[in-house]
Amino acid sequence: MILCVVNPVQTEESLDAVAEKYVRLVLAVGEHDSDYVDAFYGPTAWKEQVRKQNLSLADIHKSADLLIREIDAGKLPDEEMIQLRRRYLQKQLEALRAFVAIRLGHQMQFDDESKALYDAVAQHHSEEHFAETLEQLNKELPGSQPINDRYEAFREGFVIPSDKVDSVFRLALEECRKRTRQYITLPSDESFAIEYVKDKPWSGYNWYQGNFKSLIQVNIDLPIYIDRALDLAGHEGYPGHHVYNVLLEKSLQRDLGWKEFSIYPLYSPQSLIAEGSANYGVEILFNPEERIQFEKNVLFPAAGLPPEKVEQYYKISHIVRQLSFSGNEAARRYLNGEWNKEKTVEWLIKYGLYTEQRAAQRVQFIEKYRSYVINYNLGQEMVKNYIESRAQTTEEKWRELAKLLGSPRLLSQQEPP
Repeated sequence: MILCVVNPVQTEESLDAVAEKYVRLVLAVGEHDSDYVDAFYGPTAWKEQVRKQNLSLADIHKSADLLIREIDAGKLPDEEMIQLRRRYLQKQLEALRAFVAIRLGHQMQFDDESKALYDAVAQHHSEEHFAETLEQLNKELPGSQPINDRYEAFREGFVIPSDKVDSVFRLALEECRKRTRQYITLPSDESFAIEYVKDKPWSGYNWYQGNFKSLIQVNIDLPIYIDRALDLAGHEGYPGHHVYNVLLEKSLQRDLGWKEFSIYPLYSPQSLIAEGSANYGVEILFNPEERIQFEKNVLFPAAGLPPEKVEQYYKISHIVRQLSFSGNEAARRYLNGEWNKEKTVEWLIKYGLYTEQRAAQRVQFIEKYRSYVINYNLGQEMVKNYIESRAQTTEEKWRELAKLLGSPRLLSQQEPP
């Protein structure tokens, strides 16, 4: 066992000890679930030691419970960063304990699971809510065919040709990087590599490697529409996952020596910030007018698409984005056992405007990542509310975003501004 007694956390040194035990527990869970550890750049010896220790899930659960009790029992100085660090470790450990309980067979409803793992619950929306948005789209895309068919026919003219995906994506990444570095100081040696993959349940993924390096993978199984270039570049790269991980490694793991930031457990409250800030980051990279101009002048021509249709494309896209939470409803009802797979696919096609192929891929994502889906749209909403309640100008928003990304803050813990 990693732990056997409860020692109240009284000093930063004792918090350091808890942090190392936490990292080792995350690694131990990773031995039971290969998806759990999204990134680790701590001592390689720890991985081997954990592997040899071969803790059972029951032992991990007991150890996490004891660590939580250690933190609860202690009294630390009232300095803001120390208290933020303490609460961060506590919430991350509580999520780890919940994840292990699920692996041990504990059944949870969708909302209970998202609260336990991500410390957040997505709002519920009625079918009528999404039907109203579809009616808006009906007016913009008139015709006698079903709205899905009209929407797909409209979008067919905005697919990036396969031989231009790489060049368009790199242009988008470079612009996102340039704009981000105007406001956020990053290490001079930060960098990324790009790979194009198939047979994945996601459209893009950032695999953070440590040492300020990322591998960004783009799934090319399905057509990539022109707006996804900037969305993926901002989300996976700048100021999204790559920047978030770089700032955590630089500011907390290296500068302060906080070991808990050498690891990222996927199913944890950290993901609410990671996904939410990655989505929100695209909003502050470009205001709507700037994005349209960049698309019209750079990305549409690079993709060989008609730039005179940019405004119409983004008007339609804005309406469709309002259907985002329909995916949460699909996941909630499917995972709660209210709907079977066929009903879930039908809902995603009708209210998410998915093609049948994309709907099937989305169900695969739901089956694999479960309530993780809330981190994208609810996370974005929470990050937006957090930042914009503290900032008015673009410069202030970037300042608050950098502060959020480079600290042990978790959205559910924040005090009003």
